[in-house]
Amino acid sequence: METISNSILTVEVSEHGAELQSIKKDGKEYLWQGDAKFWGRRSPVLFPTVGRVWEDKYRHAGNTYKIGQHGFARDMDFNLTYQGENGVVYWLEGTPDTLGKYPFPFRLLIGYLLEDNKITVKWRVENTGALDMYFQIGAHPAFFFPDFDASTNERGFFAFDRTENLEYIVPVEKGCVSPERHALKPDEEGLMPIDTHTFDCDTYIFENKQLKKVTLLNKEKKPHISLEFDAPLVALWSPTKAHPDCPFVCIEPWYGRCDSVGYAGEFKDREWMQELTPGEVFDVSYNIIIE
Repeated sequence: METISNSILTVEVSEHGAELQSIKKDGKEYLWQGDAKFWGRRSPVLFPTVGRVWEDKYRHAGNTYKIGQHGFARDMDFNLTYQGENGVVYWLEGTPDTLGKYPFPFRLLIGYLLEDNKITVKWRVENTGALDMYFQIGAHPAFFFPDFDASTNERGFFAFDRTENLEYIVPVEKGCVSPERHALKPDEEGLMPIDTHTFDCDTYIFENKQLKKVTLLNKEKKPHISLEFDAPLVALWSPTKAHPDCPFVCIEPWYGRCDSVGYAGEFKDREWMQELTPGEVFDVSYNIIIE
């Protein structure tokens, strides 16, 4: 476990999954601390797939591979390559075991950098093989609802960086989505109320760069935490349908998503895939801002 800090934030990261473990400001914890009753993880990095492939199987170059939800990087031990007072970087390379699930040699670097009240999360994916590489990557950080009170139905609000109608899709079968689009209209302030029934649909998946910033607000509409990103997709999730007393919500920038129900095509032709030629590098980042 590594700790980085500045005058505002103290952040802990584990080498297992290069996963955020804690974000504290003035002694207050902002990151969900994991509880298997609701969800045992805190902020896994999703790689080389985001969500599920149909029936947990995919096809590439005449072979069929089996891979679980959100890939395997979140369950592997990374190597620490840099640690400073305000930043930390980890790396992971493919192994004979990963090649059995994902037939592409790769190197994945994950970094965290503090600046004032902001955490910049950086991802670098490198194609270390001799053939084109196909992948997805995504974030899954969970944050405590501000001023959580399980005896009430209200949880707070989301604020978006646009007030026009939004369009989203949802998982409908075995973690995969249907093509049906749903409309979400924020209120006149650009807000979406959150209560114990907001996530009866399970997950909101917004595609096509509709959003570049999502803020979680408390019940008095005061900003609590924001995520800024350039990812083409962002998902919102909380398991409140099964657990109305769940105290957290996830805001998830994604470069990819699950399959559509029944998808039987090639891995490289899945929706929202990223591609790297041999030696090419994919560099992206997003920001977590503690308001």
